Amino acid sequence: MLHVFARSRSSHPFFHLNRSSLRIPPSKSLSNLSSSSTHYHHLPMVSLLVATTIDPASINPANALLAFPGWQPGPHFQDDMKSFVNEGLRVLLHGNSIVVEDYLDERWEKVTGEVVDEVIFLSKHTAASNKPALTVHPIGVPHLREGDVPPQGGKPGWAALPNPRIGPWIRLLKNIAQAHNLVPEFEITLEATHHGPLTNKPTMFLEIGSTEDYWKRQDAAQVMAQLVWEGLGLGGGTDVGNWSRANDKKKVLLGIGGGHYVPRHMDVILKDDVWAGHLLSGYSVPMEDPKGETNVEIGGTWKQSIKAAYEATKSAFPGGEILAHLDQKSFKGWQKNAITGFLAEQNIKIGKPNNFY
Repeated sequence: MLHVFARSRSSHPFFHLNRSSLRIPPSKSLSNLSSSSTHYHHLPMVSLLVATTIDPASINPANALLAFPGWQPGPHFQDDMKSFVNEGLRVLLHGNSIVVEDYLDERWEKVTGEVVDEVIFLSKHTAASNKPALTVHPIGVPHLREGDVPPQGGKPGWAALPNPRIGPWIRLLKNIAQAHNLVPEFEITLEATHHGPLTNKPTMFLEIGSTEDYWKRQDAAQVMAQLVWEGLGLGGGTDVGNWSRANDKKKVLLGIGGGHYVPRHMDVILKDDVWAGHLLSGYSVPMEDPKGETNVEIGGTWKQSIKAAYEATKSAFPGGEILAHLDQKSFKGWQKNAITGFLAEQNIKIGKPNNFY
């Protein structure tokens, strides 16, 4: 994903994308807003949604979201960025690649004094198949070695905290997309953990794929906007995927193995009440073939990757029971033995599909 960007101008009044208009006018300065009807000063935790103006699959859903009622100009963050506030949500627009602006959550907290609870990025998705898709996924490059240059942001060995909403939101996305008649034209799918940018707070990407024609689709943009609006409980609803209200359903799936679209893990996560953490596809658990030798250390960064993904998932789901779910058929016997042995060493339990329901 994210290789080529197409510029897109929006007809939304807030978004004529010349540089001068990307500033809050003096009449809407932060000092004026603080005494107005906006109430971001009184909200202890905020959700930060990030979009880029150079990607139609990012800015179009952001514009569709900003067409909902209740938005106000947000605090001045950076001269080349613009922000908007609505209840507990902050929308931040910038003009760079979506994977290069690191630590926007931390930067937002420093500038505004607000505490960021989660980060959501809107982006395009690219795929060799060119098939239309709406996707949700966690981020990180936990399998890269020190010194490797990540091709799309992040840093080697790092896995972001996965946003606990990922599981509940892929189910909600499927429902909304069906209601908008985008299914079966668009595939609704999770993706494996990949790319950046760096964040400290629970993070997920929402993407539209997989070619320019689909990136620009207004019906797809509308579905993604609706997902955010309903998913965060704006406009008076109850938010979806709030881990702090998880009550008795405390099992969290840590996916290991399979292809990029993690079909075996998807099968489990599409069931009601299943929580999803990191999803490591086969390429994120690289293992060096021992070529028939027994009792040898299996080389590759697979242990580092599993450990980073587990730790990040555990941190994102306080009090949760993290269960590794293996795509059994994707592994050879020696790989499965090595992984199950390592999981036992690390005291990471393995879950079969029916353990999650």
